[in-house]
Amino acid sequence: MSRAAIRYAKAVLSLAQDKKATEDVQKDMQSIIATISDSAELRMVLNSPLIKSEVKLASLREIFKNTGEITQKLFDVLIENKRVHLLNDVAKQYSVLFDKLNNTQIAKVTTAVPLDKGLSAKVLAKIKELTGNEATIENVIDESIIGGFILRVGDLQYNASIANKLTNLRRELSN
Repeated sequence: MSRAAIRYAKAVLSLAQDKKATEDVQKDMQSIIATISDSAELRMVLNSPLIKSEVKLASLREIFKNTGEITQKLFDVLIENKRVHLLNDVAKQYSVLFDKLNNTQIAKVTTAVPLDKGLSAKVLAKIKELTGNEATIENVIDESIIGGFILRVGDLQYNASIANKLTNLRRELSN
């Protein structure tokens, strides 16, 4: 993450706080992260030195026409300063700062099958118990863990996967 992206994210957060729009901007940033992640074409447009700034700005305005005023101003500033290639990093950093501001962490839960609502609620309660903070769940599906789950919150990792248990059993039997 570049220092410039962090500075832009801090500036956007500060402006959003002044306008009491931090949650709206967070939704915009999540939309930007998801869209850029899903679109190789958009990544190419943002990173290409051959595509004119006006075209990049018009593209962003069209793709993200439902975003708020603060997000639209961010597009203008990044284009003006020839830093539009940092948009994804700025959005990610904003999300990190937003979560810190709200004492929320992102819990990455890896499971073999998608989490249902009941299990999600149990995981959130356990995270609150362990860390004292609220969390949002990012569910990653990895069938290679066979069953169980792997929970990662900040520096904390808890591996309760069947694949891990089998590896530990194999290690014990070989000793």
